[in-house]
Amino acid sequence: MPETTPLIDATGLCRDYGALRAVDDVDLRLERGEIVGLLGQNGAGKTSTMDMLCGVLAPTAGAIAIDGVDLLESPRTAKRALGYLAEHPPLYPDMSVRGYLAFAAALHGVPRAGRGDASDRVMSLCGLKDVAHRLIGNLSKGYRQRVGIAQAIVHDPAAIVLDEPTVGLDPIQIRAIRGLIADLGREHGIILSTHILPEVQALCSRVAIMHHGRILHGGPMSAFTDDTAVDRITVTLRRAPVDSELHAIEGITGVEHLAPGRLRLTLDPTRDVPERVAEAAVHAGWGLLEMTPDRASLEQLFVELTTADTAEASA
Repeated sequence: MPETTPLIDATGLCRDYGALRAVDDVDLRLERGEIVGLLGQNGAGKTSTMDMLCGVLAPTAGAIAIDGVDLLESPRTAKRALGYLAEHPPLYPDMSVRGYLAFAAALHGVPRAGRGDASDRVMSLCGLKDVAHRLIGNLSKGYRQRVGIAQAIVHDPAAIVLDEPTVGLDPIQIRAIRGLIADLGREHGIILSTHILPEVQALCSRVAIMHHGRILHGGPMSAFTDDTAVDRITVTLRRAPVDSELHAIEGITGVEHLAPGRLRLTLDPTRDVPERVAEAAVHAGWGLLEMTPDRASLEQLFVELTTADTAEASA
């Protein structure tokens, strides 16, 4: 089966502001049906990356293709497949919700005859029908965020980019916006820029962690939940063996003593090491009390990656 064209394919993206390199050699790819979390501290380069992906900001270097179309060479064509919610949605408070969405549809190139249907479709999808004729300026922040998402998808784009869509919302509003994003992610591809870890954990299938303009980690969220590829386990034994006995078990690459009888073992994840440890404990009479996967959490990885340079500087 031939490989499908990614909805967003960015390679070697750089952005300079004078002497400051805010985005440095970033590669980012988005496929249909996935939600990619772009995670980072404030100032990590997330918003500049989003702006470049959406054609709002010209890259200093690099290439961007939207659904196979070069964004820099054919921006109008490429942007037809792209929807963007900026951190501060471009809303007009004196317009009604329906009037604004029809206006947004026109800006996105939706034919005049189809703008009413397009507006009705996204109002239904985003839960805005009950406020269709209200002025945007009179809506709550949660509803304004929904209007912002609605304008980003009124032309039914394949790829959607959302920059901090839940900032400043209360817990009920956050839950509603997350539900909407999850629904959209089934039919579209979404890049979700945020610094909120629970947001990524709740919604995303992949994560990319940015720091100082670079992506330091990119991979599936399953790496934090999949028990089939454990690379560390914590073991509690009544009688702890000497290290040489543990190293004799094929696939154990490291032994760390946490407390009397409590060990952290580093494993080769391609081998069935936990089974071998259990068998060895039974045969040698070590008294196996507990064995649990010791997997780094997303929070641990984020903290390690984004504070490593601080620790080195203070050393």
